[in-house]
Amino acid sequence: MNAFPWAAFAANLAAAAGAALAVLLATFAIALVKGIHRIVDSAWGLAFAAVAVTSCAVAAAGGHGDPGRRALVTALTVAWGLRLCLHIAWRGRGHGEDPRYERMLAKAGPGAARRAWYALRMVYLLQAALVWLISLPVQAACYAPEPVGVLAVVAALVWGAGVAFEAVGDWQLRAFKADPANRGRIMDRGLWAWTRHPNYFGDFLVWWGLYLLACTGLAVAAATVVSPLTMTFLLTAGSGKALLERHMADRPGYAAYRARTSGFFPRPPRRV
Repeated sequence: MNAFPWAAFAANLAAAAGAALAVLLATFAIALVKGIHRIVDSAWGLAFAAVAVTSCAVAAAGGHGDPGRRALVTALTVAWGLRLCLHIAWRGRGHGEDPRYERMLAKAGPGAARRAWYALRMVYLLQAALVWLISLPVQAACYAPEPVGVLAVVAALVWGAGVAFEAVGDWQLRAFKADPANRGRIMDRGLWAWTRHPNYFGDFLVWWGLYLLACTGLAVAAATVVSPLTMTFLLTAGSGKALLERHMADRPGYAAYRARTSGFFPRPPRRV
């Protein structure tokens, strides 16, 4: 069995960083022209897709990695990234600036240049760095010489369950909000009755599934486990669940919903 090409993988880290940075800098330029920074949320998934395609192309050009595993991890990452990008772009069409970014940029003080520089540092460059870090398993899987086996199939199934949770949860929420009778009410149906955050739980499964695709050896698994751990932290305690729940805390009915519904991992609702 061929050894993992660590030197080639290390060189790919720079190519992956360049791909992520290119997407986020292009998004920053568009945001300055449009005067709205919420579009960076759409670029999140797109940046991961760019990293996957870049790593796949560089690995293939150098003759590294199993072609089947390389194609699988690239296809899964691109499919997830493009779905997320299109969903967020469609959801945000016609809306003004996201209040999160308004509050963040207010810290920069007066002046368009000062706000732009603050946004570049605290939003775009930070997200580019996170994309690079979280995508380490995707990059590594492109260089893994082992052919697709049982663990890779399990990884794809975990990824599929995650995408299903995201897509179904997003569809259910969109349909709920589209009904005028639900205005001001808390979404507590379908997957949202089992977990308060089916989309974040879906992301959790997606990235642990992609991590399993890189687990072709103990050293590679140990070197890339920081990625799903970072994503898990962001989803549960960072900019995901924790931030959204602080925003929702004062909504009528939310306390009762929180009491009966799991905060992350799905389970049947409690009787309250």
